[in-house]
Amino acid sequence: MSATGLKVFDTTLHKTSVWLDGIMEDMGWEDKHRAYEALRSVLHALRDRLMPNEAVHLGAQLPMLVRGFYYEGWHPAGTPFKYRHKEEFLRQVEKELPGLSGPDLEKAITTVFAALSRYLPDGELRQVKEQLPLEVRQLWH
Repeated sequence: MSATGLKVFDTTLHKTSVWLDGIMEDMGWEDKHRAYEALRSVLHALRDRLMPNEAVHLGAQLPMLVRGFYYEGWHPAGTPFKYRHKEEFLRQVEKELPGLSGPDLEKAITTVFAALSRYLPDGELRQVKEQLPLEVRQLWH
């Protein structure tokens, strides 16, 4: 039986739930909302560091529901942010993910990067990584 009455909505809800469940498991969390916050904050920091065309290409690969919160609040005219160091990326994520810092924040980022690696095409991820500073790419195990 369909949860929403529309297969396309059921599919994106399922895919998003799988992504969030994986993040929860990898982080040892029991709070799906926290997993959503981690995914959203990392995607926003990543999106804002990419050239707009590459940010759009990445967005096209995301499940429809994830794509919606990926684009939420985006102002492409103000991007990309030109930071060059891991600490600057960490600060960007931390702005939207309060309560995590230090090793826990880095673990959340590497966990979201791992989820992206599991579910997105290698070619797209390679293009994304090429636009990131070396210190940020190193968070992508």
